[in-house]
Amino acid sequence: MKKDQIFEFFRRLAEANPAPETELAYGNTYQLLVAVTISAQATDVGVNKATRRLFEEVKTPAQMVALGEEGLKAHIKSIGLFNTKAKNVIALSEILVRDHGGEVPADRDALTALPGVGRKTANVVLNTAFGMETFAVDTHIFRVGNRTGLAKGKTPEAVEAGLDKKVPGPFRLGAHHWLILHGRYVCKARTPECWRCGVVDLCGFKGKVLEQGAKPPVTKKKVARTKKA
Repeated sequence: MKKDQIFEFFRRLAEANPAPETELAYGNTYQLLVAVTISAQATDVGVNKATRRLFEEVKTPAQMVALGEEGLKAHIKSIGLFNTKAKNVIALSEILVRDHGGEVPADRDALTALPGVGRKTANVVLNTAFGMETFAVDTHIFRVGNRTGLAKGKTPEAVEAGLDKKVPGPFRLGAHHWLILHGRYVCKARTPECWRCGVVDLCGFKGKVLEQGAKPPVTKKKVARTKKA
């Protein structure tokens, strides 16, 4: 995708949704960190359902530590891997209390040093809570980046680097929200809804589904030839 096409790509997404934001529910930066940390392999809807009562009770790391691991499990047991996630959240809360005065640090290295917090989670927090121009590459952004030709890469890190290099200044802050929402609701994994996509003419995907109800074209997989022994 060329430079002018990328600008137009984001211009249209911005026009359709001028103020994109995460669909995770939270009341403060600490709750955002917790929500993102437990969202791995879970839907935002599922996380919000699990944290609704939790966040009424717990608003600070100290309160989470007081709740304890078993108490947290009772709230998030509907989410996959809840045992490991509860252990990590209690551990990171203890570190925030001990080393950061109960505050979430606005620093990627400090965030990724916390149990259960990877680069993607750190980037979400830095962008959403602290207004930094970061690109949190989840499965949706990874797919959209590669499928459209916006930022191709074999790893999330490669796609992130491509976005960091290519996304124009006016759209950098909201870019990862637009891409996540676009991947979640339009550029879907199994059957992209190209027939209602506002950037379809800019997209480099060869298997576009241009009619509602149609299926993606079947592509033949290349079989690697091997030399005889």
